[in-house]
Amino acid sequence: MPRSLFSLVDRPSRDPVRTLLKDQRIVRAEAFFATSADRFNAEHIRICEIPAPPFKEHERGRYFAARFIELGLADVHTDSVGNVIGFRRGVNDDPIVVLSAHLDTVFPEGTDVRVRREGDRLCAPGIADNAAGLAALIALIQALNAAQIRTKGTLAFVATVGEEGEGNLRGVRHLFSEGKLAGRVASFISFDGPGLDYITNQALGSRRYRVRFSGPGGHSWADFGVVNPVHAVGSVVALMSAYRAPAEPRTTFNIGRIAGGESVNVIPAAAEMDVDLRSASDEELNRIEDHLLNAVHRAAEEENTGRAVSGQSLQMNVQLIGDRPAGETPASSMLVRAALAASRACGIDAILNRASTDSNIPISLGIPAVTIGTGGAFNDAHRLSEWYDPAGRETGYRRAMLLSLAMTGLAS
Repeated sequence: MPRSLFSLVDRPSRDPVRTLLKDQRIVRAEAFFATSADRFNAEHIRICEIPAPPFKEHERGRYFAARFIELGLADVHTDSVGNVIGFRRGVNDDPIVVLSAHLDTVFPEGTDVRVRREGDRLCAPGIADNAAGLAALIALIQALNAAQIRTKGTLAFVATVGEEGEGNLRGVRHLFSEGKLAGRVASFISFDGPGLDYITNQALGSRRYRVRFSGPGGHSWADFGVVNPVHAVGSVVALMSAYRAPAEPRTTFNIGRIAGGESVNVIPAAAEMDVDLRSASDEELNRIEDHLLNAVHRAAEEENTGRAVSGQSLQMNVQLIGDRPAGETPASSMLVRAALAASRACGIDAILNRASTDSNIPISLGIPAVTIGTGGAFNDAHRLSEWYDPAGRETGYRRAMLLSLAMTGLAS
């Protein structure tokens, strides 16, 4: 594990956040945040208006590579999966603290992402999740440059791909397994959306399946009795609906998509469903996963047995399309303590919580990681009506800066 700066400063009498507040360079950076609202809004809008649909984040990635170079980051590059990485070198290469935000949105290709203003609000799909986090990456580099802040350790700024939906965290998986940073990261801080209330230090585990049944199809009258894929899907829905998910540890399931069939009088040749399983416990996640897989086999058997006279059988295909590990960065860890201290210094009464974010992967590897919001108000995330209000944004940026510098250390 890379050396952490806290091995040097973690003593009860030394609070790295409190020490930072006394430095005039921090005061200058805070003044930059307070006086740059128009600059930040313009950047935020530019980012949002570059489409980044699932698996097609390259155009937004090119923008970030260019901006990282303009802002003076070193060794700026785009890795083999599309993550954009740049380094703000410290006095030492070690520790490396990653500051990350995801490039992708949930919205499909062709979605109108032009930003419109409604009073103080900026309105567009993806304006909050995650144009807000991405804009914070740029703002933080600008503030550090404006205040001429040097760090002891190195900050790696990373714009990742594949955080949303079927992206299955592919960007951050690559970052920690095959990329230049693999095995070198001391801590990981993800900027995901606006808001200030939560520090996500607990990774919500999830597994997502696509279940498909197929058969010969036929005419609803002439071929009645032939195996029916939609009937099998319906049986799985019924069996899942009957599952008693525990409230503690919290466990959930959702059948989010069903497709199949051609017409009301046609026995469908295929039907499929997408299922999302989540739990705070790996044990419970395994249990509900077993229930789903058993339900799929039972539904196929019942349909095949009940319509055996037709001489036809359903075929089934069960595909794992998402697997996010659970885990936790302990509240006693240096990173979480610093995140709480930075929040308090900014007047934020933050709550530790559990969610599914890019931090899932480093947490599962035992690397300290948290995800935080970057300030401002918002609503309707993942909807076409999504909006963002920058009021209070400078507080989020200030917290992000204090946390980042607490983890790398401020060079003299």
